[in-house]
Amino acid sequence: MKLDPFYLIVDSAAWIERLAPLGVRLVQLRVKNLNEAALRAEIRKAKALCAEHQCQLIVNDHWGPAIEEGCEFVHLGQEDLQAADLAQIRAAGLRLGVSTHDHLELETGLAAKPDYIALGPVYATILKKMKWAPQGLERISEWKHRVAPIPLVAIGGLNPDRLDGVFAAGADSAAVVTDITLNDDPEARTREWIEKTDQWR
Repeated sequence: MKLDPFYLIVDSAAWIERLAPLGVRLVQLRVKNLNEAALRAEIRKAKALCAEHQCQLIVNDHWGPAIEEGCEFVHLGQEDLQAADLAQIRAAGLRLGVSTHDHLELETGLAAKPDYIALGPVYATILKKMKWAPQGLERISEWKHRVAPIPLVAIGGLNPDRLDGVFAAGADSAAVVTDITLNDDPEARTREWIEKTDQWR
């Protein structure tokens, strides 16, 4: 399986509606703290928008609603991975991405037979407080060696200036949140990411 090298992560379908028309091909919907009805509405809207713009949608955490809404891809953090029914996810035909931050989590992630592995934070990130120090580019190379041929997603503190190093180290895709969503001009920054990652597409 090949992932698009530009992996956008947003917290609402509104962001997808705003940025997908620019040419985004891979987006994760990472919705927190919504009730069931609102969550399903977000997933439904995101799914329709992604279909309209030929963008692959990955639903973070909420694998049950993702199955019921007919989605094709879920991403699970380690805690959600422990609680998830992997057999049900597979039986529904969903593909699976898994977050990892250390060797133990990598072993756990690989045991789930994922369709990609994410490693983070590559650099310091302002998105959330993390107990892990920045992994650095050497860890990307180590992870790539361990997970290949499973695609490897790098995440954490990435921006267009850091992409050459991330892909040279072995990443197949680079995930981004705040470099775009907190940018003064998210549309222009999205175009910059698309253009910069074109050589790995």
